Amino acid sequence: MTNSTKKLTIGLALGSGSARGWSHIGVINALAEHGIIPDIVCGTSIGALVGASQVSNNLKKLEQWACSLTKFETAKFLEINTSLNGFVNKDRLHNFLNQYVANDQITIEGLSKLYASVATDLESGREEWFTKGPIVEAVWASISLPGLFPAIRNNDKWLVDGGLVNPVPISVCRALGADIVIAVNLNGDIVGKHLNKPKEVIRHDDSVAQKLTDLVMEYTSPLFSASQNDRPEPPSLFDAIAGSVNITQDRITRSRMAGDPPDILLTPKLSHIGLLEFYRAQEAIKEGEECVHRMLPEIKHILDLELL
Repeated sequence: MTNSTKKLTIGLALGSGSARGWSHIGVINALAEHGIIPDIVCGTSIGALVGASQVSNNLKKLEQWACSLTKFETAKFLEINTSLNGFVNKDRLHNFLNQYVANDQITIEGLSKLYASVATDLESGREEWFTKGPIVEAVWASISLPGLFPAIRNNDKWLVDGGLVNPVPISVCRALGADIVIAVNLNGDIVGKHLNKPKEVIRHDDSVAQKLTDLVMEYTSPLFSASQNDRPEPPSLFDAIAGSVNITQDRITRSRMAGDPPDILLTPKLSHIGLLEFYRAQEAIKEGEECVHRMLPEIKHILDLELL
């Protein structure tokens, strides 16, 4: 690394994409192998979670846990409730965040690196940046995907997933002082590629909760997918929602990057991984690593690095 590069402040913008976000781990690991350590880490949704784990020095623990995740363990994070404001088991999620991301006492101001997450104000539609306060709260607000998570109350605002307004937070990195921004877009190749309806879905027998159960299983059907035939079928509720989220985030990302492009754009090929297929971490992490390796000549050109 040259002296000029050492003076540069490198920002890493980790984008939204639910289960595809495990590829951020591979990206971070591969960049580190080549001596590229970001000074600023900004994330949206799953990017906020992985980024927080990195700046809290818990990334290796998170990687090991993610790679051990099964379909059954993934499904345990979801629950049936009568409130209809979300299907995520909040206690289990909170314990997970404390164990593999950060404990409740760690604040963004106390970190050794600059960190920020992005959430969306549900009333105004504006993006909200978390640059101080408990890092777990910053992550929780950013990952609150509507339909799965209840909205989060913070400073008299109801907040939801930041991917609705700023899926790849390049602008946040620049605002925090980044000279060079490396952006990771998880949604670059997914529009129209994940509309497969599972043939069978596991169902429960509780007649009282059957309608709620059926709705939950629409969301969780990728976790219990069976073999498929060639018969055309309309998208399930979950596939329609997931496809809509994919389209929205892809279009917003394209629009925002047209006006504020990153210096280096990494786009892992992740269209084969569904929104809730968190148990496919090994595939996602590997693709994140390979994406960096494919882009090394460009990264070297931008950062003036010599390949190790």
